[in-house]
Amino acid sequence: MTRIYKFAPKALWDEAVARGEFTGAPVDLADGYIHFSTAEQTRETAAKHFAGQSDLVLAVIEAERLGDKLKWEPSRGGALFPHLYRTLAMDEVLSVCALPLKEDGQHDFGDLLV
Repeated sequence: MTRIYKFAPKALWDEAVARGEFTGAPVDLADGYIHFSTAEQTRETAAKHFAGQSDLVLAVIEAERLGDKLKWEPSRGGALFPHLYRTLAMDEVLSVCALPLKEDGQHDFGDLLV
């Protein structure tokens, strides 16, 4: 099983839960797909795109459940990033956890990335 991860502001995620699907954050909607990161990419993604944001959640998804609309495409430094070209149903999400900030301002992933 390949786990992939989605960062989202808690309020936006709560709206998605109420709807039963996540259609994307503004950057996802602008790009035409939902951005995900692998376990190895999450810390850099958090530092680059979500620095200092304390209201985030991190959703965990099993990549294989997303079917052929999940594409692995080159992005930062040529690394392959998972991009989903459809909405994400809430029943496809394995878990969602708060992503607090540590005293140094970095996100505290604890043991979330397994």
